[in-house]
Amino acid sequence: MDRPLDSQYLKDRRRKRMIGGGAALAVLAILLIWGPGWIRPTISRSRIRTARVEAGPIEAVITASGTVVPEVEEVISSPIDARVVRILARAGAVLTPGQPLVELDTTEARLAVERLAQNLALKENQRSRTTLDLERSLNDLDSQARSKELQLQFYQSQLARNRQLSAEGLLSVEQLRLSELTEAQAVIELKRIESERTNARQSNTAMLDGLALEMATLRNELEAARRQLELAAPRSDRTGVLTWALTAEGATIRKGDVIARIADLGSFRVEATVSDVHARRLAAGLPVQVKVGDDTLGGTVATILPTIQNGIITMQVALADSSSRLLRSNMRVDVLVITGHKDSVLRIKKGPFADGEGGRQAFVVHGKRAVRTPIELGLASFDDFEVVQGLALGDEVIISDMRDWIHVREIRIR
Repeated sequence: MDRPLDSQYLKDRRRKRMIGGGAALAVLAILLIWGPGWIRPTISRSRIRTARVEAGPIEAVITASGTVVPEVEEVISSPIDARVVRILARAGAVLTPGQPLVELDTTEARLAVERLAQNLALKENQRSRTTLDLERSLNDLDSQARSKELQLQFYQSQLARNRQLSAEGLLSVEQLRLSELTEAQAVIELKRIESERTNARQSNTAMLDGLALEMATLRNELEAARRQLELAAPRSDRTGVLTWALTAEGATIRKGDVIARIADLGSFRVEATVSDVHARRLAAGLPVQVKVGDDTLGGTVATILPTIQNGIITMQVALADSSSRLLRSNMRVDVLVITGHKDSVLRIKKGPFADGEGGRQAFVVHGKRAVRTPIELGLASFDDFEVVQGLALGDEVIISDMRDWIHVREIRIR
């Protein structure tokens, strides 16, 4: 039959239940108090980079990619249609003034010079013969004029005598009239001869001027042909490096085809490219800093090409020290175009936490925690951002990429 439980057993069981319930309540209280701290986002300090807000000047820059190129590059082209006989200098050769580059077949050019020289000689001979013929015709007219003058003088003397005889009644009126007509006819003939002589002189002058003009044209053509013949033996006219040259002997080239390119490696400039989103901020004359390794060279924007290709603007930079030993042809450099300057601002080092001016979210370090803080950035230099608002002098800011944490208000740093 059933018996009542021992009272001591019941006390022990109640005590165990109370202890278990108390332990559960204690665990629950601990979780409520410490749980949020255990699940708060945490990041290791070794995984982040920080920088402090400081005061100082800042320059707004546009970063462009540049290539060092020779400041002067001469292009030598063929003055004639010719065949390449022999290559005398290869790309990469260091040239001296007067050094031949390539030998061309100049047979046609020499024949053209000889043909023009013969035409000029024939024209000179024609001028000599024409001069002799013209002088002969002028001499004939001069002789006729002198003869006619003498004849006129005779008729005038005879007319004067007949008028005297007619006045004394010793000569009839008909004979006097005939003498007057003869004298008048001689005057007319003399004027005609003098007019012919004047016309002949003018015609001779015009003809000789025409021949002189033709000869001058032939001389110019001959001089041009001789110059082309001289240029058909291409030579370097400066000290430099042959950056490109023909390589195929026996090839046929046309007038105007490029034979060689010679670069003067004593001075350089920079060709830089940048996105067209900066088009409005770019202008000729802006100061430029060119980063060559750890060194910096100054310069200015010399020219901005008007054509934009594939969203890229090309500009040419003139260097203050264009003959610096740091420069090498085709060297890649960073070009910083300075578009603005402020003497004293709050600034923070650049980092992946921001990609430009405007409103941003940054994490400010306070001891062992980082608090997300809205900030506004202004001018951007090569190394720093201007802090417009949201940060104070001396604030420590995480400048690493924090996009994975941007939804969190606070992060613990261990």
